[in-house]
Amino acid sequence: MIAATEAAARTASPFTVRLAGAGAFPGADRPRVVWLGIVEGTSALASLAGALSDELAGRGWERDERPFRAHLTLGRADGVPGARRAVDALAGAAATLDAVWTVDRLVVYQSDLGRGPARYRPLGTALLGDGSLPGRAPLR
Repeated sequence: MIAATEAAARTASPFTVRLAGAGAFPGADRPRVVWLGIVEGTSALASLAGALSDELAGRGWERDERPFRAHLTLGRADGVPGARRAVDALAGAAATLDAVWTVDRLVVYQSDLGRGPARYRPLGTALLGDGSLPGRAPLR
């Protein structure tokens, strides 16, 4: 995974992403994933996701056949009481959201699940267009 991430990062240049709107997968009636929408940078994100998918497949990983949908996951809501109200409140609050930043790196995280809330530990970072961070060893 690390080598695939480095290779995919080399295929892209930094780009701008803009957040706006919110929702849930599969839908607000029964939310499982709560997200913020991405309205700028979706094609660059899709290209980067495709490059990573190709790199992983070339290393024996199974492809995810679901279509790519650019979004920022805020949390999971499976079985959470009142999740519908939370999604509605988030959608209302996000109606005026306008957050912009430059995507310049990929970070590989490990999800540590169980015994309380999920924890996400960064394993390494690769700059877009380069594959490494100055002054740091490449991902390995």
